[in-house]
Amino acid sequence: MKEYLKKITREFRAHAKNYILQCLLATITVFIVLYILTLENVIIVASMGSTAFVVFALPKSVSAQSQSVIGGNIVGLLCGTLCSLITVQNELLTLVIYAIAVGLSIFIMVVINTEHPPASGLALGVAISGYSLKIAVTVITFSILLSAVHVIFKDRIRNLV
Repeated sequence: MKEYLKKITREFRAHAKNYILQCLLATITVFIVLYILTLENVIIVASMGSTAFVVFALPKSVSAQSQSVIGGNIVGLLCGTLCSLITVQNELLTLVIYAIAVGLSIFIMVVINTEHPPASGLALGVAISGYSLKIAVTVITFSILLSAVHVIFKDRIRNLV
């Protein structure tokens, strides 16, 4: 345990500026989403928080690249929207539809090479809460904003994990 703590301390000291900058960038971008969406869309906000984690804690990963962030979130938004349009009176079938939103989003992201795990959470959130233009605009804007920040700071950010 002591060696593990020493390793963490060395890693943090060596890259403290990265830890602080990247966590600050994530905080600012998530604040913007919270300000726009409010907590009534908490499921969507949680997905965007996960996207911020991927982009700022794992910026070199495939899931953090613009194609995956923007494309994956659009796929999640579309899958969730399609599934939210299906109305059934049976609680069990409703749960099946929510699960289909997740499975379908994973399938499409893998097929079109836009893998972004938080986007499946987005699909679930939209399937549950229903489509709204405000959610769609916020998700797309947030995805583009995160991707732009990622590109602008690409030489100054590193994987933190």
